[in-house]
Amino acid sequence: MPNLLIADVRPWGGEARDLLIADGRIREVRPTGTDPDGVEARIDGRGLLAVPGFVNAHAHVDKSWWGMPWVPFGGDRGSTQGRIAHERAVRDGLGIPSLSSTVAVLREFLRHGTTAVRSHVDVDLGVGLRGIETVREAVAELGGAIDVEIVAFPQDGVVRRPGVLELLDRAAAAGAEHIGGLDPASIDRDPVAQLDGLFEIAVRRDVGIDIHLHDGAELGAFQLELIAERTVAAGRQGRVNIAHGFALGDLGPGRRAELVARAAEAGLTWTTVAPVRTSPLPWREMRESDVAVGLGTDGIRDLWSPYGDGDLLAIAQTFARLHGLVDEAELTYAMELATRRAGRFVGRREHDLVPGARADLVLLDAENVPDAVVRRPVRELVVAGGRVVAERGEVLV
Repeated sequence: MPNLLIADVRPWGGEARDLLIADGRIREVRPTGTDPDGVEARIDGRGLLAVPGFVNAHAHVDKSWWGMPWVPFGGDRGSTQGRIAHERAVRDGLGIPSLSSTVAVLREFLRHGTTAVRSHVDVDLGVGLRGIETVREAVAELGGAIDVEIVAFPQDGVVRRPGVLELLDRAAAAGAEHIGGLDPASIDRDPVAQLDGLFEIAVRRDVGIDIHLHDGAELGAFQLELIAERTVAAGRQGRVNIAHGFALGDLGPGRRAELVARAAEAGLTWTTVAPVRTSPLPWREMRESDVAVGLGTDGIRDLWSPYGDGDLLAIAQTFARLHGLVDEAELTYAMELATRRAGRFVGRREHDLVPGARADLVLLDAENVPDAVVRRPVRELVVAGGRVVAERGEVLV
């Protein structure tokens, strides 16, 4: 890749700066006006707002029927178990997981400015590790334009299906960065056995754990306590994530504060898709306690829901509306959750418009960051690893 100068942009809405990019990383953030020596390509940023590339911290890129004829929604929408059963019954007939649909979803992410993803990928007795292979093939087809970390995800349960733990172990041995879990109490109905199995693999293979926890109220709180306890005992602080964690929004202030403190002690992180009709998370207490929060799109046009378009900025806006964020600092925080605060969810120590960081950035025609969150303007330019990958909604890879 040539040494690239992106001139006259406003990082985070501040003063105009030039970004010098070399070897896929930001080499220098410099005053505008004079091009340095060695620049081989130049882009006029036209004074646009610049933010880091969006990080989708909770996706399911293997499940989509994007690009296929419309699939009517079916199954029992009232329960996690009902949706699992419906998905297992019809996915093979639709060719899911599909390379073309996975590529299509990743292209939609790029179109909207997402340059890094943590994706749960189904691992079960029916599909084996084929979903993980499909996702890796899709990433390769896009030439490294988007980074994807994989969570080997046991959507159909862990210990209730003999052989799933062995599949998770094989996935971890083959390079999956994380292994997943799912509602240890209500799906497996044996939280101790599920967590025993997951933590044993995580310690032995040195991978992260990312557990879907839909159970609400005290049932969810009980499992959160078990997970926090196991995390500390296994020395896995900073390596365990709770996805959804609806219980935290269901409880009264005292109980909620107790659980946030336990999560902070265990170094748990949290990902949310900010779904409508759910209780807000105690985001202020989580921020003050250093419980990191990431945003994700969840599934997109899959057998769980026909909704989703891959726009993480839309999720940031939904998070802001669900949690009542209105002033400039709060709206900027919503953008930070989707960008620089989310680097840890994809293994990055630094994910920002600073020297040394990977050159992932998005240019938007917006007055400032709050304006971008509430108006969601078109992504004028998307750069990933120092390469222009999308321009005004057209994906170039």
